[in-house]
Amino acid sequence: MSTIAPPALTAPALTFGDVSVTRVVESVGSIGMTPDQFFPGTDESAWTDDVDALRPHFLESDGATPMASTSRVAMQTWVLRSGDKTILIDAAIGNDKDRPDVPAWSHLQTAFLERLASAGVAPEDVDVVINTHLHADHIGWNTRLVDGEWVPTFPNAEYLLPAEDLAFWDPANGNATIMGAGAHTAWADSIAPIIAAGQVTSWSGSHRIDDALILEAAPGHTPGASILRLVSGGAEVLFIGDTLHSPAQVRDIHTSSCFDEDAVEAHLTRDRIFSEAAEKGILMFPAHFGGHSGFKVEKRDGEFRIVEWAPLDAI
Repeated sequence: MSTIAPPALTAPALTFGDVSVTRVVESVGSIGMTPDQFFPGTDESAWTDDVDALRPHFLESDGATPMASTSRVAMQTWVLRSGDKTILIDAAIGNDKDRPDVPAWSHLQTAFLERLASAGVAPEDVDVVINTHLHADHIGWNTRLVDGEWVPTFPNAEYLLPAEDLAFWDPANGNATIMGAGAHTAWADSIAPIIAAGQVTSWSGSHRIDDALILEAAPGHTPGASILRLVSGGAEVLFIGDTLHSPAQVRDIHTSSCFDEDAVEAHLTRDRIFSEAAEKGILMFPAHFGGHSGFKVEKRDGEFRIVEWAPLDAI
């Protein structure tokens, strides 16, 4: 059984208009993959030229060179308080889950729920859970093990799941995926129980949650991959899920992770989102960034560059 010690809770919350945002981290550390393993065909210069910006929060110092080092990622949930709703974006890996294809994620025992409580959220308080897509590291805390049964962790929540991903990952449909058969295990313990409980709302294209929050399709990483747009009080923020996994992809947007189902579409999605963010000065929060997590970009000489980080404590 694996145990991951959680990093310190990041506080205080950020405020965008009438919406507050708190980061709750399940774990942070090496994914055990070098850049060319995690990002096949990667431009080596994106790592070697910017190594000082990548270490220590996005690239470990466990190799003699950047390309021999492993990438560092955070598993985390964003807690949004909007109007009278408490909303979670993504649900990390989860405890007790059997993940034979990713042993480091198997049968974890983390203090995630205690950390959520430290942010002032009990499971019963959650109104909406967003799964930006249905990979195992985004759906794990959808459920928890109680008396040998997987039950919804958030009993009063509506779970918002992209329809395209529901169709793609349903084992009954027999789709071939990059993730392999391990995705079927995740479906059985983290998706099927919330469907059985009648708590799932599927959506496609876009889905408005309230006056400040709207989900939008952003395919490529998976067929139903999505982002959340927050617009309130003159502020605009994007939670961009797994659109990217490393700052190196900001400079080299053509580089996709090995987990992208459609690398070409993933690149087009990054280009579209970054272009809008650069034009409007939008702060973006990827799902797996440690460090200060959120960032703004500009486009110069045909390349995107990070120009500002969010005012969060680095992890």
